[in-house]
Amino acid sequence: MENFHPTGNCPVRDVLSRLGDKWSMLVLITLNANGVMRFSDIHKTIEDVSQRMLTVTLRTLEADGLVARKIYAEVPPRVEYCLTKTGHSLIPHIEALVGWALENMPVILKNRETKS
Repeated sequence: MENFHPTGNCPVRDVLSRLGDKWSMLVLITLNANGVMRFSDIHKTIEDVSQRMLTVTLRTLEADGLVARKIYAEVPPRVEYCLTKTGHSLIPHIEALVGWALENMPVILKNRETKS
């Protein structure tokens, strides 16, 4: 039996805590669907995320090596974001989870109704 202790290095806890927030998967899916994007375009695509939370999410994904950020020395400065190779390797797993959610959502909603 494999144990998942809260102390030490637990890859499952570590990765899920980073990807399991409200915005990370949406940002990854958005970048996968649209390719290279500017901050304002990502913000327009995910309308209900605040600028502050989008900034934090992009920085976290960049720190994890899932998103690359490129700054252009222009006035005003232009910044573009895209998925890295590691980010692209995560997409099939996210798509599988999205597919599972779409397939099972009716049953889940029905179960929620009967439990409340």
